[in-house]
Parts: sequence; structure tokens; C-alpha cells
Amino acid sequence: MSDTPFGFGLPPEEPENGDEGKKKGDQGGQGGPNPFGFPGAALPGGLPGAGGPGGADNPFAAMFGSMNPNDLGAAFQQLGQMLSYEGGPVNWDMAKDIARQTVAQGTAEGVKDASVGPAERSAVEEAVRLADLWLDSVTSLPSGAATAVAWSRAEWVEATLPVWKELVDPVAERVGAAMGDVLPEEMQAMAGPLLGMMRSMGGAMFGQQIGQAVGTLAGEVVGSTDIGLPLGPAGKAALLPLNIEAFGKDLGVPSDEIRLYLALREAAHQRLFAHVPWLRSHLFGAVEGYARGIKVDTSKLEEVVGQLDPSNPEQLQEALQGGMFQPQDTPEQKAALARLETALALVEGWVDAVVHEAAKPRLTSADALRETLRRRRASGGPAEQTFATLIGLELRPRRLRDASRLWASLTDARGVDGRDGLWEHPDMLPTASDLDDPDGFVHREQLDFSEIDKMLGEAAEKREQDGDDTK
Repeated sequence: MSDTPFGFGLPPEEPENGDEGKKKGDQGGQGGPNPFGFPGAALPGGLPGAGGPGGADNPFAAMFGSMNPNDLGAAFQQLGQMLSYEGGPVNWDMAKDIARQTVAQGTAEGVKDASVGPAERSAVEEAVRLADLWLDSVTSLPSGAATAVAWSRAEWVEATLPVWKELVDPVAERVGAAMGDVLPEEMQAMAGPLLGMMRSMGGAMFGQQIGQAVGTLAGEVVGSTDIGLPLGPAGKAALLPLNIEAFGKDLGVPSDEIRLYLALREAAHQRLFAHVPWLRSHLFGAVEGYARGIKVDTSKLEEVVGQLDPSNPEQLQEALQGGMFQPQDTPEQKAALARLETALALVEGWVDAVVHEAAKPRLTSADALRETLRRRRASGGPAEQTFATLIGLELRPRRLRDASRLWASLTDARGVDGRDGLWEHPDMLPTASDLDDPDGFVHREQLDFSEIDKMLGEAAEKREQDGDDTK
């Protein structure tokens, strides 16, 4: 679990004197309280962080005191837009803007985003075409990539935001509802404008944090399926040439081999998500189940609401920054998390197994690249901190190696068709306990769900016919 989930950061440290606070503000907006909860980052639309003239006792002066008078009107306009947002639990317009700004600033290593040229697009298309050709011999699932594209980081942001919305909104909705539910009904009627402001501020804080996280992630991912979930449009295999170059910088492996190996992984994920129709909803349903299990600790909020001064919105922000929203470790969350981790391990293990089978005879660097990717995923990869920050959830396939060994054993025992046939129904897949005893699962008799479905269909048809005969 993240220590500061759901977009509500820890309160910044108070400077001991005004000069020190001013120095901190000059170094990145860390000094003084920020009334809108954006720790350590520029506010959207160019609004500076706290720490300017005015001192720690006046947060609005800290925000706007150092601004050029010509920019002050635009700043207040942006602030008004932020507080008037009514589009849902997350301000996704803000998230998109901040993600694009983060991408434009470049990575910590100083590598800035760049448009993808014709040569890079052609290289990606050729790599995915060849990868699909190699995969044909190691899996019974047909190609799932109708097109192959090379994305810049900004294009990745644009293409994946709809899926981020689907993943994050359920959790944000739960937290947002808690901001109003703690008020007695009679107070809710009286505090309508205040509740609206609270929800707008919550949406802004979510949007800011999500935008930063997604923008940072865009500088690390190499494709559209890095985190084990289908973030991009269906049927579109995508690679990011700039990030692939950074990924392979110190590996000592030819760039064309790295691109081809990553194309194999992207194409394998695409096959699985395209031809296992229940898989996407199964994974996303586990995330939503986790959201339903959230129990927001509102005792601190109730205490604050009891003495809230409506004329002092900074008081509310201080309470939000104090971390009043702490997710509870409920049985529902544990079950959803276990289901998600097992499903991710099975997805990543299958991809690992079939990609290794396809690459081993053809790429001299297959073993080295496999181990590099395994370690990257087993440690959580680039998505772990993103999800831990956004929704208090780690997307770590903790049993990747166990799952990969099980899929390889299934290939030896039942062949490619027998192995891939397990994806026909979720109840046919190995469970977490099966990963503890792979041999027992491999040699166990499996239910043939296709035959059961056939029998049920025939029985239904017979009942309909008998009903017609009695009329």
C-alpha cells in the first residue's frame, strides 16, 4: 500500500523563517503550505508552487505574490476553472495537460520527447510483422495486432488516458463520496457550495497527481502492454522507439534484437487480449473490486467538519494534506488483490514462456533479454509506483517465474493447443495454489468447458422443443 494514496500528499515542512521559506520556494516550490495540494510541482497553467513573497502565514500571497501582474488575471482564471470543474471524480482535462507538460520537460536523464520519424515507424512495423510470424509456430492463438504503430511519449499519453480513466475513476469516486458523506443530511443541504468546492478540489488533486504519474510513466514504458494490462486501443501493437533506445543503452545488445524481442512481447500480449474475450474484464474487474472494498477512514474528516470555518478554505486543504483518507485492509480488498496478482502472473508467465520459445532459436541475446525483462516486471516495473500512488494498488506479478515454469510444463505435457486451450474459460486456469504444485496441475484431468456448454445448449433446445409440442 502507498503511504499517501489517492492524491492527498503529506503536508510540506514549515520553514523556520521567511527567508528560508523564500529560498525553498525558489528551488522548486517546496516551502510554505500550498492551498491546493500540489506538493513539489508547478500548478497547471503555469501557476507557481507556494514559497513566494508573503510568507507561510498567507498561502494565497505565497502563491501569487511573486507573479507578474500581467499574469495574475490568467492565474485566477485558471484557478476558477480548477474549482468549477464538475466532470467527475477526476479532473481529466488537468491530468492530460500535466501529463503532456511532464512529457515535454523530458526524463530525469534529460532525454526529451521527439516525433517518430519514417525510418523508426518502418522499423517498428517490420519488427511486429516478423514477431507475429515467429509467434505463429509457438501458440495456437492467432495474431491480435491489426496494425503496428510507433508512438512518441506524447502519443502514448493520448492513447492510454481512456484506460487510465477506467482504472482510476472507481477509486476516486469512493474517496470523493466520503468528502460529503461525513456531513449530516441537514448540513449537506446548507453546505452545498462548500461540498462542490471540496469535490472540485479533490478532482483537481487527483488530476494533478495522475497527470504527473502518467507523464513520468510515458518516459519509461516501451509499449502499450508493459504493465500487463491493455492500455492502448484494441488490435494496435505499439512500441516507443525513444524509450526502447534508452532501455537498451547499457545492455550491450544490438538495437534491432532489442526491438524485435520487445515486439515479440507486445505481439504476444495482443494475441492474448484479442482472443481471450473475458480476460480484459477479469483484470479490470479485480481493480474495481479493490475499489469497492475501500473503507475510507473519515474520523479525522468528521473532526475537522465539526469545527470547519466556511470562510477559511485553507483549513480544509490542511486537513486533506494531513492524510485523512487512509484505505483499510479489508477482506474484499485482499481477495481482489490476490485475484489480480494471480491473473497478472498467469498473463506475464504465458507471454514470457511463448516469447522465449520463439526467440531462443533465433536471437543470441534471448536469454539475457528475458532475464532483464523478468527482473523489471518482478520488481514491479515502471507501473508499480504509479498504481501505488494513484489507487494504493501494486501491479506486481510476484509469481512470474512460477507461472512461466507452469506454462512451459503444460507445453511439454499437453502441447501448444492443450496449453492455450486453458484460456477458454477463467475456471480452467491455474490458481494461486496450482502455482505451488505445478506438476499436480499439469497432470490433473481438466474439465472440457466446450463440451459442457454444448450439452447445456442441447438441453435448452430440447426444453424449447418440448414446450412447443405441448402447445
